[in-house]
Formats: sequence, structure tokens, C-alpha cells
Amino acid sequence: AAQARLNKVQQRFDSFYAGVAALLKLFSPGHAHSWSRPLANFIMIGTFVVLGILFRRLKAFPAETAQVLNMFALYVSLPAVILLKVPTLTLTSQNAIAAVVPWCMLLLSAIVIQLLAKPCGWSRQSTGALMLIVPIGNTSFMGVPMVNAFFGEAGIPHLILYDQIGTMLIFATYGSIILSIYTGESTRIRTIALRALLFPPTTALLAGLLLREWPYPQALVTALESLAGALTPLVMTAIGFQMTLRLRPTTLSPLGTGLAVKLIIAPVVALLGCRLFGFDSLAADIAIFEAGMPPMVTASALAAAAGLGVELSIALAGLGIILAFASLPLLYTLIQYF
Repeated sequence: AAQARLNKVQQRFDSFYAGVAALLKLFSPGHAHSWSRPLANFIMIGTFVVLGILFRRLKAFPAETAQVLNMFALYVSLPAVILLKVPTLTLTSQNAIAAVVPWCMLLLSAIVIQLLAKPCGWSRQSTGALMLIVPIGNTSFMGVPMVNAFFGEAGIPHLILYDQIGTMLIFATYGSIILSIYTGESTRIRTIALRALLFPPTTALLAGLLLREWPYPQALVTALESLAGALTPLVMTAIGFQMTLRLRPTTLSPLGTGLAVKLIIAPVVALLGCRLFGFDSLAADIAIFEAGMPPMVTASALAAAAGLGVELSIALAGLGIILAFASLPLLYTLIQYF
């Protein structure tokens, strides 16, 4: 019995050290191939955020700059990303869990926010921002380098399923519904359905599914890659342009709750749920890891453009990214531990 306890303690230490080792690999000179890509992405994020902050101080950039950048990203660059990724989708019984978890996290997040909104005294705009942003994670731009760093290339196919069948579909459909409800526009089913179908990311998704059997011409692929490559610079610059460290006291409560749900509660529930139902595969681990990604920058930009708590929307994305640098390594350790 004593030996069994010792073995169990040893396994726990091994799992902890595996998590620490994965984090250290990002900075180890001997593993430049593993840390150079995520580090480059993090540097790029910071660079464009700083540029946005600097641009806000220059008179050459009008007050509407951030909204223009956001709209171009939403209506041009994001559809280009979707059109490029849809042809790579393949769903099997083994990796279906990666497509199911994001919808479960959507339900969990929406229920928690609705239960807390009235007792916490949040405004309708703040509640709308949380309902739109918290359930939708930054599962692609930040997800890819982090999954690469901790799980390797083998995890990327499962990430694509989570991102495309989960995040992107949720963003296009659920996002349209939330915008219709909280912006004061008509909430008739016909209006919501029409808006969702005509939303550029949804249109791109449907077009990509219809064209899966036909390979894109190389010229079209090159054009789409150029447009898709502009997504991160556009949205991160817009985030920086609107970012402020002087948050109103009324923003702190929904901000702290939203980030707690996104970075802590959602991934922990995903971990417990997967293990409880016997899912212990790489696909399940990737789904759990993706559930802990910070809020999607594009969802934050959309909420801000719609007037749903601009300060809260920007803070959720900006602060969420910063905190995720600490929360994701810890989440990886928990995944290995359990």
C-alpha cells in the first residue's frame, strides 16, 4: 500500500514537471524550433497593440479608425480565413469530441452569465458584451501556437475541428442572435436567421462547404492568404487603438467574472466532463485546452463596434490574452495530471 502511494505521488510530480518542461521549451535555446513560432506570434500581438496605442495619440488617425479596421477584418479578412480552412475539415467518431466541447462551453458560459447578470447589477450593454465574447475563444490565432508548443503538430487537426465546427459556427450563428437581441433590433426568427446567413463569415463557411470538392486555383489561394494574413494586424491594432488602462469601477465586476468563466471555469468543467465520460484521447485534451483560450479578439471587436460596452469588450480581449500566458501552462499541467 505504501509503495502504491509513493507511485501515485511520483506520477503527480512527473505530470507537474511535464507541464513546467513544456513551458520552459518556449524559452530554451536548445529547442528553438518549438518556441520560435509562438514567441513570434506573441511579439506580433504586442507590436500591433502598441502601434494601436500610438496611433490613438496621433491626429492623423481619426476617432473612427478602430471601427474601420474592425469592419474590414470582419467583412474581408475573416471570411478569407474561413474559405482557406474549411476544405481541411474531416470529422470522425474518434475526434468528434473536439467539435462537441465548444458547444457545451457555449451553453455553460451563457447560463452562468445570465444567472449572475441581475444579482451583480450589470447593465444590458455589459451583459450583451459578456454573452457575445465570453463563450467564443481565441482558438485559432492564439490556439495554434500554444497547441504546437504543448502538444505538437499532432494536435492541430483536432484544433481545426474545434475552431471551425465549434468557434466559427458559434461566432456566425450565436453571435448574430446575441447582436440582434442586445442591440435593440428585431428579434424575430426570420430576421435573426436572415442576418446569420448573410453575415460574411457564415456566407464564407457555406461557400467553403459547397466548394470542398473543387480545389481553389492557385491565384485565388494566394489572394485569400494575403487577405487572411491581414486579420491579426487589423484586429490587434484596433484593440490597441481602443485600449485603456483606466477602467471604470462598473467595468471591473463583469470583466473579472467574464475572464474567470473563460480562463478557469470553462476549461475545468471541460476537463471534468471529458474524464467523467471516459474521454482521455488527444482530441479530448486539445478540446479541453482550447476551452481555456482567452476571448476571441474579433468577437470583442464586433461587440465594441455594436456599442456593447466598448471598454469592457476591449478589456476582455486585451487582458485575457495577457492572463492566458499564465493560465494555459497551468491548464496543460492539469490535463496531464488528470
